[in-house]
Amino acid sequence: MYRFSIGDENWIILFSQHLSLDSKEKEAIIRSIAIMGPQWAGFSHGESFVIFHELIGAIVIRIEKIPSLILTVSAVVPRDRWYINDKNIIEPFEN
Repeated sequence: MYRFSIGDENWIILFSQHLSLDSKEKEAIIRSIAIMGPQWAGFSHGESFVIFHELIGAIVIRIEKIPSLILTVSAVVPRDRWYINDKNIIEPFEN
C-alpha cells in the first residue's frame, strides 16, 4: 500500500493480491499514476482507466472514492497478450 496527497486529498494505491510485480514495476506504475495526477482525480467512484506503459504493458486501475480515496491496480497485461479484433479476426496487436 502506498499513500500520497494531491491538494487536500489523501489517496491510497493498492495492488491486487493476484498481481506478481517486482518493486521496479510497482515504482514505474506509481510514477505513471502520479504523473497523470489531477486527470484521474476527476473520474467518478467505480470508474476504471488504463495506462499504456512502454515496458510494463497495459495497467488497469480502478477508482474508489467511498469510503476512502483508493486507486487499485487490478491488472497488468504485457504487450505480448494484447489482441485486436479486425473485421472479426482476432490477431495479436502490433505497433
